Amino acid sequence: MLSRRGFLKSGGLALFGVGLSGGIPAFIAQAAAGTNLVLPYKKKKTLVCIFQRGAMDGLMAVTPFTDTFLKEARPGLFMSAAQNASGKPLIDLDGRFGLHPSMKSFEPLFRENRLGIVHGIGSPNTTRSHFDAQDYMESGTPFNKGTASGWLNRAVGLLGHDTLTPFTAVSLTSAMPRSFYGDNPSVAISNLQDFSIQMRGNQSGANMAAKSFEDLYDKTASGLLQETGKESFEAMKMLNKTDIKNYKPANNVVYPTSALGNSLKQVAQLIKMDVGLEVAFAESNGWDTHFNQGTENGVFARNVADLSNSITAFWNDLSSYQDDVTVMTMTEFGRTVRQNGTRGTDHGRASCNFILGNDIKGGLVHGNVQPLAVENLEDGRDLAVTTDFRSVFSEVADKHLGLKNDKTLFPDWKGTKIGVMKT
Repeated sequence: MLSRRGFLKSGGLALFGVGLSGGIPAFIAQAAAGTNLVLPYKKKKTLVCIFQRGAMDGLMAVTPFTDTFLKEARPGLFMSAAQNASGKPLIDLDGRFGLHPSMKSFEPLFRENRLGIVHGIGSPNTTRSHFDAQDYMESGTPFNKGTASGWLNRAVGLLGHDTLTPFTAVSLTSAMPRSFYGDNPSVAISNLQDFSIQMRGNQSGANMAAKSFEDLYDKTASGLLQETGKESFEAMKMLNKTDIKNYKPANNVVYPTSALGNSLKQVAQLIKMDVGLEVAFAESNGWDTHFNQGTENGVFARNVADLSNSITAFWNDLSSYQDDVTVMTMTEFGRTVRQNGTRGTDHGRASCNFILGNDIKGGLVHGNVQPLAVENLEDGRDLAVTTDFRSVFSEVADKHLGLKNDKTLFPDWKGTKIGVMKT
């Protein structure tokens, strides 16, 4: 039998399978009503991870525009940084790499040394399967398909304190992402307004939630509250009393009306509520650009505009919380160097990622991208992976969240970090 404490710590708070719209269940509200509403959680550091599902073309997002081999390989997709070029030019970052013009909201952050880019990043596993590559990246074990936990769930376990708040690790998704699978508390919240919370990846916790959640809490006398749950109830009561729907972002920020924009807006609300959020997760979909990828217009341009505008709105909304937050993107792999016959790109190897925060070495394109001659390409067709994603993920998590055990975070990794964070 799973204990009450074990239930809370292994599964977090799960309002399972019903998509509630009327607020929290009465039996939880009644338990919470017996406590005073206080702010039990001090302001904490928060890592926000965004998974770009579908494999982003890093060579179009951040283009090595002086590379003649790339220009040859992409006659219908290559974009120039020259101001007299037809169409919108790339945003010249450093004389070699250019940012896609639809990501113009990122330029000030890059110039202010808050935004850094890692190019040539990817997995050492050479799979080009979306499912497998995402699984490996989210588990953090690219050669072990049997890993039960996700790397972000293990990060929660390394935070170094007894976490009782149900909002320590929150995914703004309809289902729990692979990154959060495991025994440490985490929740998936599709929408803060209706408290639609689900739990995945911990079957024993899920079964307990589905079968006997109310039985567990109908005994919420002072024993349970004093033992493990008081802060959880206080935090839930705090969320229930907050006017989520009419939230007004700081600095007159307007978020994109997209799934990602809405997710990051809700992450900002949780951060500002001081409910103990330390790891947040969101998704951006639609990056599988096999055909009609476009250049300054098209599906790719729309996707990068949404990504950059959503992240920039989130950053500007944080205001005085910026020192406590770092944002990191990830994608399972990149795209082929050569365009295909339908003016798109196919599954490749390396891509790039974006890291935003006041504790990173911004204003730089980190990593190693060789000239894109055939002899430098992986399998003669792809941008080579020269930076293992674990070297970046571990450095960002270690430095920002104060973690100290890379062996637990990434069990099979023995590499070195690349210096994306300030010392």
